[in-house]
Amino acid sequence: MRGRSSSGGFFDPDRLQRRIAEIESLSASSDFWTDPRKAQNLLKEKARLERDLDAFRKPLRDLEDAGELLRMAEEEGAEEFGDEVATSLDAIERRVGDLEFARMMSGENDAASAIVEIHAGAGGTESQDWVEMLLRMYLRWAERRGYRTSIADILAGEEAGLKSVTFSVEGEYAFGYLKAETGVHRLVRISPFDANARRHTTFASVFVIPDIEDTIEIEVREEDLRVDTYRSSGAGGQHVNKTDSAVRLTHLPTGIVVACQNERSQHKNRATAMRILKARLYDLERRKREAERDQVEAQKKGIDFGSQIRSYVLHPYRMVKDLRTGHETGNADAVLDGDLDGFIEAYLLQAAGRAPAAPPG
Repeated sequence: MRGRSSSGGFFDPDRLQRRIAEIESLSASSDFWTDPRKAQNLLKEKARLERDLDAFRKPLRDLEDAGELLRMAEEEGAEEFGDEVATSLDAIERRVGDLEFARMMSGENDAASAIVEIHAGAGGTESQDWVEMLLRMYLRWAERRGYRTSIADILAGEEAGLKSVTFSVEGEYAFGYLKAETGVHRLVRISPFDANARRHTTFASVFVIPDIEDTIEIEVREEDLRVDTYRSSGAGGQHVNKTDSAVRLTHLPTGIVVACQNERSQHKNRATAMRILKARLYDLERRKREAERDQVEAQKKGIDFGSQIRSYVLHPYRMVKDLRTGHETGNADAVLDGDLDGFIEAYLLQAAGRAPAAPPG
């Protein structure tokens, strides 16, 4: 199996230019399109590197322009030039901040799209409702960032909510951002399903892997697969196909099970399920290597007390707090509506070895 090369060195324009020139040289060879998938991936990489290089150079060009405006202001004594310079410098400062943040996206698969799984913990209907709330939160976050989302598999609860859901988030650096969300999420509130209006604590797990089927070579043998087909079903009046178009793949050597029922045809559902299975197998191998190197357990933890990464408290007060970074906010409604950037940024800053901003209050 082979993963994409690291996208590190974001602030090394010479390295970026050398890699662009290398891909241009490869694309000029007569056998470049012998492997169409590899060729397309190289061209995508070239386009991304060119955007990164332009993002690095643009603040420098803008700074030169601001310097010219400042000289004109000094020579002509025109205050409006000074105002333009101040506005330009503010914009440059924001772009440099964006570049510094992007530098943290240098992990092996950070530039990839993401596959997200959410599973209910103990707690029945309450935890299943929490899964549906988290799904809405991530879909709203993705919408804000302009990412495309697609639900691959969904298992409705008996009374309300969802037992589990798997969906993809398509767009550059979706995994780099969403990897911050892997872990157990804890909700504290007055349960709308409790006739006595008691406070409940419930849990759901979120697991994020890179969607990298197009950038890896991994063999899945047919004899290692059990393929089951069944009738699609959905929650909340979702339109689904009423034939046996849903597909469940079980990888016998590892026990990994992947299902897809979103597409109308069995063929498309199988293709999507296979893509997710390959990503899961790749991630399994990656985590095995990390466990061997670091002698630590993989990221998945029990969906219960003591293993949560973030708490969402809606009663008796309102507060969302990340237990890894200390980042918190009292605007729980905004977070549940997709305002996650503060938590994601704090996590990435911590992972990069830089202390995040002190939490408010």
